[in-house]
Amino acid sequence: MPGNLELCHPFCARNIVHTWPGRNARDEIQYLSGIIYQRHFSAWFDGVGYDLEIRQRDDDIASVSWRISATDDRSCALQITVYPQLLQDVPLVFRWFPHALRLRPMLRAYLESVTKGFEWYVTRGEPVPQEHFGKHRWFSARQ
Repeated sequence: MPGNLELCHPFCARNIVHTWPGRNARDEIQYLSGIIYQRHFSAWFDGVGYDLEIRQRDDDIASVSWRISATDDRSCALQITVYPQLLQDVPLVFRWFPHALRLRPMLRAYLESVTKGFEWYVTRGEPVPQEHFGKHRWFSARQ
């Protein structure tokens, strides 16, 4: 639903919707840290998920795929796959270490909090508290 990140995302301060739903949908997420990303939806699969591009101003940040799949008659799984653009211009031999040692662990922690936030909202029917599953260096409120 439009603006759902405000209900489900533990690091989201605001989720401003510009166009919704479907392919070519656009919104933006403002994180608790103050970072703002624009989300541009490139594919939309009703009841299954979507693909989107994340940008900050004119810089491509990542391509992301969201998918929901049934696990049984009463449950489903949410899978979020992120393809970061950050190190793509760096030769593979040099980008492997920062990707494996820093980027991948930070993304994994972030995505665990996000998927737990959606689970929280779906099972409890109430918005996930901000930073409920822990703080994150990139997206948490700055102290």
